[in-house]
Amino acid sequence: MSTVTALGFDYGERRIGVAVGQSLTRTAEALVTLPVRHGQVDWPAIARLIDTWRPQQLVVGLPGTDDGQPPANADAIARFARRLNGRFKLPVAFVDERLSSYAASEDPDTRRVGLDAVAARLILETWLAGC
Repeated sequence: MSTVTALGFDYGERRIGVAVGQSLTRTAEALVTLPVRHGQVDWPAIARLIDTWRPQQLVVGLPGTDDGQPPANADAIARFARRLNGRFKLPVAFVDERLSSYAASEDPDTRRVGLDAVAARLILETWLAGC
């Protein structure tokens, strides 16, 4: 099996955390937190990240709920994932990101790149663990 490079996203209505990782070591690195302004995703910034890292896979966190119901922002996350796929023609996988922000708040890397980027790293590492 060849090595897969992936970008992970922690989507939020105000910020999107981004991380990069690869399947050989099953590790990821928090990259950046992108602002969402007036509901508009910074697509040029995401395009630059995709041009830089050349991923074969995109991974988006989708928070699970204890009662099995979709989270309140499930439609917005699904729309973001569809737009990622449509714009960049790359496959998009979803990962249950329950408690990723809580875990990220305890991570020392949070001070450097922000909570959302660290949460994206944790989401991506969850996906990579299944590779």
